[in-house]
Amino acid sequence: MKLKDKKVLVIGGGSGIGFGIAKGAAEEGAKVTIASRNADKIAQKAKSIGGTAAVLDVSAEANVENFFKEHSGFDHIAFTAGDMSSLARGVLGDLDLKLAASRFNTRFWGAVAVAKHGATRLPPGGSFTFTNGMLAHRPVKGMPIVSASAMAAEGLALGLAVDLAPVRVNCVCPGLIETELLAGYGDEMLKTMSQRQLIQRPGTPEEAAEAYLTCMRNTFMTGQVLRIEGGIAIAN
Repeated sequence: MKLKDKKVLVIGGGSGIGFGIAKGAAEEGAKVTIASRNADKIAQKAKSIGGTAAVLDVSAEANVENFFKEHSGFDHIAFTAGDMSSLARGVLGDLDLKLAASRFNTRFWGAVAVAKHGATRLPPGGSFTFTNGMLAHRPVKGMPIVSASAMAAEGLALGLAVDLAPVRVNCVCPGLIETELLAGYGDEMLKTMSQRQLIQRPGTPEEAAEAYLTCMRNTFMTGQVLRIEGGIAIAN
């Protein structure tokens, strides 16, 4: 197994796709650290896969800098953290720009901080994998800021693939995935959303996680965007 004995850091790995990555890497023999700002949530999750839990709030650069001073030697980093409380939805004329700016704090600027203090310490051939979302490619009315933040993360990943080589940098673009975020949508809404795809069901966290694990395993892959979205990009 290519991940056996590799040190893997999953930021935002307490649930959903992040935990799917952590679990999958651990099953391949990796030494996994789950990092999140929710200490209670990740402690049990990390224990369940034989991994390590670490507290990290990426919204402040000082936190990230101190984290990587205390935790080092990683071979791969997967970044799935995102603040879903600041979706900045709504009509553009009514948009709260302060709230809209906060949308970038975790998903974009948090990723920049991790790249600066963590990805620069990865070994040649190691990997840093970003997360964006299909709203970057299939915008939805009332969510232009979410689309912009997703595309910003993708652009950052491609730029860093050039700057950080031979460290490999890629981006995974999940679509409709069974996570805690979908729990409040209701069956009818999920059915309607799924019908827009070629594969008419939500994906599982494990299916999405496999894309991140591929980015870690494939030593010739860099500067790529992997869409795991059931074919919505080409559906009518």
